[in-house]
Amino acid sequence: MEAGTDVFHTSNPFEGPEKLLEIWFTPSPADVPGASSAIDGKHGLRRVDRSVWEDMLAIVKCQVLSVVEGAEMDAYLLSESSLFVSPHRLILKTCGTTLNLLGLPRILEIAREHASLPTIHRCFYSRKSFFFPERQKGPHREWKDEVEYLDKIFRNGAAYSVGKMNGDHWLLYITRPPGCIPNTPTSVDRSLHGARLNGAKVHDTTDEATVTLKAPVTDSTIEILMTHLPPTVSRAFHFPEEPGLSNTSFDKARKISSDLGITGLFPPQLTTLDSYAFSPCGYSANALLKWGETSSSRAEDHDPGYGGEGYYTIHVTPEEGWSYASFECNVPLSPAPAPHSRDIPDLGTLVRRVVGIFRPARLTLTLFISSAGNDETEEEVGENAIEAAQRAFMAALTSNTTFPENAGNGHDGVYRRTDKINYDFGDYDLAFASFELAAPVTPI
Repeated sequence: MEAGTDVFHTSNPFEGPEKLLEIWFTPSPADVPGASSAIDGKHGLRRVDRSVWEDMLAIVKCQVLSVVEGAEMDAYLLSESSLFVSPHRLILKTCGTTLNLLGLPRILEIAREHASLPTIHRCFYSRKSFFFPERQKGPHREWKDEVEYLDKIFRNGAAYSVGKMNGDHWLLYITRPPGCIPNTPTSVDRSLHGARLNGAKVHDTTDEATVTLKAPVTDSTIEILMTHLPPTVSRAFHFPEEPGLSNTSFDKARKISSDLGITGLFPPQLTTLDSYAFSPCGYSANALLKWGETSSSRAEDHDPGYGGEGYYTIHVTPEEGWSYASFECNVPLSPAPAPHSRDIPDLGTLVRRVVGIFRPARLTLTLFISSAGNDETEEEVGENAIEAAQRAFMAALTSNTTFPENAGNGHDGVYRRTDKINYDFGDYDLAFASFELAAPVTPI
């Protein structure tokens, strides 16, 4: 793409479903070198200059549109989706025909050379099935090519396909600690403890110097992947040029974010939203969220165990024939209803809010949660987080009164579940579910 152009929108079909790469270099920010002396959370990967990240993104074939610096992470809005940088973790989410995985070797170099992070704690790569797989480039042409590419970098990765291969499905590659390191050349003896291989220090599982993992904390990510948006919704994300008006792409995005209720997904006073409207159509947004607090102004309502800073991100490709919208959030959400409407929403409430904005005919939900969080939920509510999530998905999407605006056009306004899969990956668990608008039952 040429600098300064909007990439969503050519005469060719645009691939909305994203490629999601997440790399953890240490288990937590506290494990990053220099954490004890850091000022304002600026240590580890957050000390890397924007220009260095832009150099990596040039390999991926996308550009930075804007950046929001938070208390604990930085959110980069890209010409094709998003980049989130924490001291110990990087999340790169790109759509279209970007070469997401080709940026991985450069990311590892940057972490080693600019952040003193020569080892990798774990890596995740995932994506929904593509609309137009034949248009992809490099290792993204087929899932087996992506897996082979990652296997050349990691020696303990595992690849999974979740869902119907001839329908909506979700693909995942995951590595497990300890010993999650860049692969050694075959000519090198892997039994050498502490050897330096291509600049990366090996932590062998039998080496006494292996990093000691701290007590696990809940890691939770929900994705809502939506297709077949109704024309009324798709039209809202078309932004034709208007001669004589000075509204920028950011101005247009702020307006549509407010008009559609995106700004109300979470309490506005806990949210920093950065959004962009593409011309002639398309929309992207990153938000940084304070969680673990209520939105109440009363001191007695605030939780002294403030959780931290999380994110959500939204991307919309509204073209007719391949319309798509995605929502992703890493704030741990309760499967039980929130105490009052101005709190951080519970899982079911958030799903209703997001789906109510985009009203897709089909959607896929995934909740990926560390087993520690899954176990904590089971202790608290008598049901593990995965089953509680599946129950919340059903309750949110199958009520006769939840989405009356969807009624008509051969539908009764509610969804029916078409797939439900729970997966145990050892230290992570997955809830996967697919839904579609239900057609009304014709009386006999």
